[in-house]
Amino acid sequence: MKHTYEQLAKMIDHSLLHPTMTDQELEDGCKLAAQYGVASVCIKPYAVRRAAELLRGSGVNVGAVIGFPHGNSCTESKRYETELACRDGAVEIDMVLNIGKALSGDWDYVERDVKAVCDEAHRRGAKVKVIFENDYLTQGGAGLGSDDFKRKLCELCERAGADWVKTSTGYGFVKQPDGNYNYKGATEHDLALMRASVSAKVQVKAAGGVRDLDGLIRVRDLGATRCGATATAVMLDEYRRREAAGKAGGAEDGRSATLGAGGY
Repeated sequence: MKHTYEQLAKMIDHSLLHPTMTDQELEDGCKLAAQYGVASVCIKPYAVRRAAELLRGSGVNVGAVIGFPHGNSCTESKRYETELACRDGAVEIDMVLNIGKALSGDWDYVERDVKAVCDEAHRRGAKVKVIFENDYLTQGGAGLGSDDFKRKLCELCERAGADWVKTSTGYGFVKQPDGNYNYKGATEHDLALMRASVSAKVQVKAAGGVRDLDGLIRVRDLGATRCGATATAVMLDEYRRREAAGKAGGAEDGRSATLGAGGY
């Protein structure tokens, strides 16, 4: 196998963010995360305390989303959400930047917003991933084309202290002319672009559309270190299957991966 089980498992932030998630589903999801030895669970703020209890001693971090999913909370609300989440046991923060302000070209506001969360999190020993929601940025904004707009956000987030830049929330559905909604999430193009637009001290996280082992491997090959996913068991069970087949003399699957097939 090209990568070890641990290398791939420790890329996964197991997502427990669905709006209808019950208390039992939260507990089951935390147990699954511990069973598979992933990097973290990514959960809603109210659930941080319980997740921290369930995962204590497991080696799985607790991460909380802030200003989720649209980034529209005022800066002080985001900062306070971060404070509370860290108090409850979160050591990773996935914040959504203010998309409307970014599209308006109010770069100072966006940078202050990100910096407030980064400063609060870092004071409390937590790291921050800043979510762009790239499905909303396909036309660019503020006089910039899409790629230049994303590059600008990467540079801004690095200045503000971000530890990761992240493609998506997993819930950024875009209304189409026929009234239906679609969603790509992480794409190979965006991952490569974002990796090239920050220094080595800032990492990249993929979210949305990565549902199988080949997709996870492709994310890693493109330079991302984390991947938000609900298909954790599917991906890692497939790793074990291929590993066993290889030991038995079978050939590893050679399928190609395509990212951006939908929300995760």
